[in-house]
Amino acid sequence: MAQDLPTDLAALVRSLLSGLAAGPVVRIVVLRVDGSAPREAGAAMVVGAYNTWGTIGGGRLELEAIHQARAMLGATAEDPWQRDVRSFALGPSLGQCCGGNARLLFEMLSEQEIDELAPALPAETGDALVLRPTTSGTAPQVISHRKQDVAECPLPVMRVARDMLAGARPRQAELVTPSKSAAWFVEPASQTRTPLYIYGAGHVGRAIVHVLQDLPFDVRWVDTAGERFPVVPSYVHPIVASDPALVAADAPAGALHLVLTYSHALDLAIVHALLQRANFAFLGLIGSETKAARFRKRLREAGIADGALARMTCPIGVAGLAGKEPAVIAVAVAAQLLQIRQAAAAAVSGSVEASSA
Repeated sequence: MAQDLPTDLAALVRSLLSGLAAGPVVRIVVLRVDGSAPREAGAAMVVGAYNTWGTIGGGRLELEAIHQARAMLGATAEDPWQRDVRSFALGPSLGQCCGGNARLLFEMLSEQEIDELAPALPAETGDALVLRPTTSGTAPQVISHRKQDVAECPLPVMRVARDMLAGARPRQAELVTPSKSAAWFVEPASQTRTPLYIYGAGHVGRAIVHVLQDLPFDVRWVDTAGERFPVVPSYVHPIVASDPALVAADAPAGALHLVLTYSHALDLAIVHALLQRANFAFLGLIGSETKAARFRKRLREAGIADGALARMTCPIGVAGLAGKEPAVIAVAVAAQLLQIRQAAAAAVSGSVEASSA
């Protein structure tokens, strides 16, 4: 079975550089959608000679895109940076009822392109943007700070990239069409992942981690002993800490936290550490309303104000899902985390639009 490949560009380049795929691949990315479509702009998949990774929405759209990608793989091209753009009407001709239109970019990545692009990507690609025309022949340009100049990049494209880096524009995939040149595509080098700390490697913690695969979270899994962890998936960073509250106190601002250890004393210490900082995006504590009331009483006695206590969520998970099985809790919690992440993204987008109005 082929090893999974990531679809965001920076991680894909690193994986290909390390030899995780044999031969060239074609990365397909959604440039733009008009009307209803299965996936949003920036969604991507990777196609090799025998395998595919990721999805742009499935159905006939994806089948046709894979066929086009493999035609590119089978063609002979001496020049690097082969690209193609195709538009697909998502109606009766494709047997799909979305009714919109999806414009896709096909980009070949062979050893030559990887060797050229890898040195241009910074070690930390969290804020880096990749800019390139949708036509063949030009290597992508990488920009990681708003004062950086990029050769051969049209000024309208440069403005869009700088606005994204400055926070004046949502940092997301965008197709830019300068008046005097071919369209350019701007996208983040890495998928934006929300930091998520999970305290406790018991049954519920394991179920939640399992459900989080392929979801946009940077997962840090914390427990007091290494033997408490099962085999840890590649998308998770395990942290062994005799005092998990110290990890909570050191977590980055804006992180999400799920507290579900084997000990109420540990849970209380972690929650107390987080409420003292109050710079988290979400604090969820596993348990009942009774546990929540007892924790609030003890935390209030420890000096935590009522305003801070109101930010502790207990029980956790979206409402309406009955069942206390770990798998059910995991699904409810994953849905809750996605809701929180989407609300935060909408708030940022709304703030950017308001400031630019």
